[in-house]
Amino acid sequence: MEVLIKPLITEKMTAVTEKYPSRYGFIVDKRASKSQIKKAVEDMYDVTVDSVNTMVYLGKRQMRYTRTGFQAGRKNSFKKAIVTLSEGQTIDFYSNI
Repeated sequence: MEVLIKPLITEKMTAVTEKYPSRYGFIVDKRASKSQIKKAVEDMYDVTVDSVNTMVYLGKRQMRYTRTGFQAGRKNSFKKAIVTLSEGQTIDFYSNI
């Protein structure tokens, strides 16, 4: 199981990181525990993690109109983790672009 799926780089998460420079967001596997997320972030980015907050989101409902009528569905649900690092440590997501 791959614990970290991708980092969250959205306007809202960027605002959180600017206000609290040691907090970063990740989309993680729904089955991953907080301790597994902590270990994965520490191994991948070589930092020390203080705390991990997780939340599970239900996928948004989607509807569209087609020739055959309305098509209803749902986007995929996902789990989000907010990771707080130790004082003075940072992660640079843009270093290997």
